[in-house]
Amino acid sequence: MKFLKIIKNVLIVVLFSHVGMADAQEIIPQTYCNPIDLDYTYMVYNSSRNISYRSGADPAVVEFRGEYYMFVTRSFGYWHSTDLINWRFIRPEQWFFEGCNAPTAFNYKDSLLYFAGDPAGYGSILYTDNPQSGRWTPTASITNNVQDSELFIDDDGKAYLYWGSSNVYPIKVKQLNRDDRFLELGEPKELINLVEEEHGWERFGENNFHPTLKEGYMEGASMTKHKSKYYLQYAAPGTQFNVYADGVYISDSPTGPFTYMKSNPMCFKPGGFANGAGHGITVKQTNGQYWHFATMALASNSHWERRLCMFPTYFDSEGLMYSSTHYGDYPRYAPDHPYHPGEHCGWMLLSYKGKTTVSSSQKQIKKSTSTDDAYEITEMPIQKAVNGGFISEVLTDESPKSYWVADKNDANQWIKVELLTPGKIYAIQLNYHDEESGIYTRTEGLCHRFLIEVSDDGQNWKNIIDRSNSFKDSPNAYMVLKEPMEAKFVRYLNIEVPGKNLAMSEIRIFGRGNDKLPSMVKGLTINRNDDRRDISFSWKPVKGAQGYNIRWGIAPDKLYQSWMIYDVNEHFMRCLDRDTPYYFSIEAFNENGISKMTKPVLVK
Repeated sequence: MKFLKIIKNVLIVVLFSHVGMADAQEIIPQTYCNPIDLDYTYMVYNSSRNISYRSGADPAVVEFRGEYYMFVTRSFGYWHSTDLINWRFIRPEQWFFEGCNAPTAFNYKDSLLYFAGDPAGYGSILYTDNPQSGRWTPTASITNNVQDSELFIDDDGKAYLYWGSSNVYPIKVKQLNRDDRFLELGEPKELINLVEEEHGWERFGENNFHPTLKEGYMEGASMTKHKSKYYLQYAAPGTQFNVYADGVYISDSPTGPFTYMKSNPMCFKPGGFANGAGHGITVKQTNGQYWHFATMALASNSHWERRLCMFPTYFDSEGLMYSSTHYGDYPRYAPDHPYHPGEHCGWMLLSYKGKTTVSSSQKQIKKSTSTDDAYEITEMPIQKAVNGGFISEVLTDESPKSYWVADKNDANQWIKVELLTPGKIYAIQLNYHDEESGIYTRTEGLCHRFLIEVSDDGQNWKNIIDRSNSFKDSPNAYMVLKEPMEAKFVRYLNIEVPGKNLAMSEIRIFGRGNDKLPSMVKGLTINRNDDRRDISFSWKPVKGAQGYNIRWGIAPDKLYQSWMIYDVNEHFMRCLDRDTPYYFSIEAFNENGISKMTKPVLVK
C-alpha cells in the first residue's frame, strides 16, 4: 500500500506539472488553505458583553504514536488527525471550566502524552496513554506559571517549563522533576526579553506602529531541539496585529545562554488576506518534515478573534530556522506531497475584485484594526443591482475584517460572483462571519449547508459542490473540485449556517487564468530610513498585476520573509532589525501566475 501511495504521489506531480493540459483525467493533488478549515469553538470570554465569535489561537500540536493532536486556547477539548489536514474534535471527560489557555503538550517517547494549560495559570500537569479516549490523569501536585507555557522534556529525560506573557518581564525557565510529580527543581532562570530598539518587528501595534506604546508583548514560548541545538521560539508584538510573528533564540543548552537568530522572525505573515503567524509550535512529521502551526489575527468582532495557520518549516545549512509563508493564504500542497509539502501549489486568486451581487443586504461593513482595542468602521451604502439583488463590495476585497450580512439565514439567500476574466477553477474558500450569533461556548451540531454552482454566461448553471445534507461545521470552508471547471460566474446558494443571519467576509475562488503572466517589476527604488528599522519601496506599476510580493532576507538565497500587497506600487514597513543588512527582491502576480523575481539588491 505504501508503494502504491508513492506511485500515486509521483503521478500527481507529473500530471499537475503540465499546467496547460486540458485532459479531464488530470489528477488534482491534495491541498489545504490558510486559515485552516477547522470547527473553531465559540468563545466564552466577552460573553458578558454579548459578543459572540469563534476563535482558535496558541496551538500546541504534538505527534503521538504516528498521529497528531492539537490543543487550542479555550476550545473545551482538542483535535486529532492522521494527516495534519483533517481534524476530528475530541471532548475530554474532564477539562478546565473555561477550556485551556495557551496550552502546552509533549510526547515523551511515545509512552505518555503530557498536557498543561489551566486558564488560571496554575494547576496540575495532566497525562494520558490514550488521548483519543479523552481520559486524562492529573499529577498529584500543583505548579504555578503554567499559563502561556511550554513543557519540554529533553532526550535525557530532564523536564523544563518555559513561560512568560508580558510587555515588561522576560521569558523564564524552570526545571521540573519528571520522576516526582513534576515538582520544581531549583530556581527559575530569566532567559530573553524583547529588544524593540534593535528589532523593528517586535514593536507594538498594527504594522509595528503605536503612537504612544512602544513595548511589544513577548509570549508564547516554544522549544524545538534540532541537531543538538535548542531553538527557543517566542511571539511578538501582539496577537491582534497583522505583524504578529514568531522569532527564535538559539542555544547549546535548554537553559541558555541564548543568542538571537540573525534571520528573525522565523515565521512572519504580515500581508495578504489572512495576517499574522505568531504564538505557535513546531512539530516534526513522521516523515521528518517540520511544520509550524501559528495564530492569525482575524480581529473583526473582537481583537481576540483569531484563526490558525500551518507552514512548512526548515533548518538551512547554517542552522537557521525559517518557515515558508510566501503566498501563505493561497492553496498549498498537503503534507503528504512527495516533493513540495506545504508550498504554494500554483493556484492563483481568480475572484479578486469580482463583480458581486447578493440576495439581500442587512448591512455591509468595512473595518480596520486600531491599536487601542477599537476599530475604524465604515458602513457601506446599500445599492440595488440592475438585474435583481444588491451590490456587494466587501466579499472579494481580500479583507477578513469586511463583511456582508444577509436579511435572513435561509435558502433564499445567495451570492453571485462574476470573475473579471474567465478561468479554470480548482478550489473555493468560504470565510463566514459571526454576526450576533448568540453562541458563547463549544456547541455541537453546528453545520454549514449550501450549494455552489458555476456558469459561463450567468444564465445556465452547473452544480460543482453539494453540501445540502452536510453535517460539517466549516467556518473557513475550503473545498477542492473533483476536476477543474472553466467558468466566469460562481454562485453560492445558502441552505443553513450557524447564527441568526447568513454573514460572510470573503468568498475566494482559486485556479488558473487563461492569459499571460505579469511582466517582471521595473524601477524598484528602496530607501532605508535614518531609523534603520524602517524602509520604503516604490516601483513602476505592472500592467495587469493584481499585486506584488516583496521578499527579503540576509542573503540572496535566504529571502525567507515576504509581504504581499494588492493594487498599490509603493510600500512602507517598520519590521527590520536595525543592524542587519538585507537583500530585497519583488515580483508581480495576478490570476495567471507570478512574474520572475527581480535580482536581489543589497541594502546596508
